[in-house]
Amino acid sequence: MATLSNDTALNSLLSKLLQEYVDRTNNSTSSQAGKPSDNLEIVYVLLLLSIFGLFTFGTMFSNIRSKKLEHSNDPYNMYIETDIWHKMDEANFHTRIVESYKSCCVFENQLAVEQPSNQIPQVQSS
Repeated sequence: MATLSNDTALNSLLSKLLQEYVDRTNNSTSSQAGKPSDNLEIVYVLLLLSIFGLFTFGTMFSNIRSKKLEHSNDPYNMYIETDIWHKMDEANFHTRIVESYKSCCVFENQLAVEQPSNQIPQVQSS
């Protein structure tokens, strides 16, 4: 009998909470229905986002443009534009390859060298 009373108390509590929730949602929807729809909040947010976007795009565009104009007569950039550095780089590369070949040495492992006179022992199955 004790379990029946607990179940009934739980059921009554849950039904009471459900009824309060339904009443609250009905009251909030009826109060919003009486209020006229106001879209100024959306316009304000879109206005702020567009101003932020224009500011960001303007900053990025001006930064890129100033970098191009600022370094156009720089001696380093003029050096990069010429073909001299390609030839110098290629010569340095060939020099490094020749030096690496000169410093290279080969060690021969006598145990790993082919020995045609010796035969590999084979295990015979019985």
